[in-house]
Amino acid sequence: SDMPSGGRRRNKQEKPENTTMEVEASNGEPNGGAPAEAGAKGPEVHPETATAKDYYFDSYAHFGIHEEMLKDEQRTKGYRDAIINNPHIFRDKLVLDVGCGTGILSMFAAKAGAKHVYGIECSGIIHTAQQIIKDNKLSDKITLIHGKVEDVTLPVPKVDIIISEWMGYALLYESMLDTVLAARDMWLNPGGIILPDKATLYMCGIEDTQYKDEKIHFWDDVYGFDMSCIKKIAISEPLVDTVNPDQICTKPCQLLSLDIHTCTKADLTFTSQWKLQASRNDYLTAMVLYFDVGFTRIHKPLWISTGPRAPYTHWRQTVFYLHEQLTVGKDETVEGSLTCKPNPNNHRDLDFEISYKFEGKASGVQEAKHSYRMR
Repeated sequence: SDMPSGGRRRNKQEKPENTTMEVEASNGEPNGGAPAEAGAKGPEVHPETATAKDYYFDSYAHFGIHEEMLKDEQRTKGYRDAIINNPHIFRDKLVLDVGCGTGILSMFAAKAGAKHVYGIECSGIIHTAQQIIKDNKLSDKITLIHGKVEDVTLPVPKVDIIISEWMGYALLYESMLDTVLAARDMWLNPGGIILPDKATLYMCGIEDTQYKDEKIHFWDDVYGFDMSCIKKIAISEPLVDTVNPDQICTKPCQLLSLDIHTCTKADLTFTSQWKLQASRNDYLTAMVLYFDVGFTRIHKPLWISTGPRAPYTHWRQTVFYLHEQLTVGKDETVEGSLTCKPNPNNHRDLDFEISYKFEGKASGVQEAKHSYRMR
């Protein structure tokens, strides 16, 4: 049988096409960073005077993270098209931008004809965003509010539209969707809309033996020393990286589908039964999670995909290495379950449990359960 070999995904020196830096962070922190105006305790972080210590607690005050997100063309153009190309939806409407960052979505909404836009941001980048909005002569259309959604007071009782770029690695890392749902429940008018309004999480299997050797088995012999105790930690931490589509060896399956208009915080802790069908004879080394988000309430529905076959995004894909690879034959199926929940000690971290059972012609029955933590 033909066993294609997969190689590593990207050389360390290579840069993805649409970005100039690799920053291990996702977007908009819900609860970190600078304090709310309403009496919350915590250090005030201002980008011009911030030190490394400040950025440790408030990584979103640093412009570099925003540079990476803004240069992600799939992300930023997707949001721009969903907003700018739908002025009939935004005209004379009150808009809330949750976790507004540099204010880019707020400015798109103002340009699309919104009556007024309110942007909430808890990190120190808000000081820079204020200046950006002033420099673009949009101060009369956009009001920025510094603090956590849960703590601030909006100058209006309700809004017509909520926009937010809340997605993290593997969709839910950093748990910012909680904040969007809280804003929805407090301030969205009945009949109001949320952009994006749909999110779907998928999984597929890949052959990635060479990279696993470099990342995991490397610790067996480090300059002649046994550092294998680190392997347990290394294999339990999912890897965010760009997956080469040639390494995909199964059909994808859907793990979770969310309607942002109706889902609840409880829906973000889930267990999903999955079934992956091998698309060829290969070695199944790792499971890969990726997501799509949809803007389906606009005139021409639009989706942003972060899958391995889609154009590059700063979310890349999230890779979970199995402890033992599976020898799969074409059309054979691996079945199992995946549980995802916020870590009890730090709700921004995610705990995963992946279990599987596989009965293959080549290696008989194999089953296992592995725990992972995104931190």
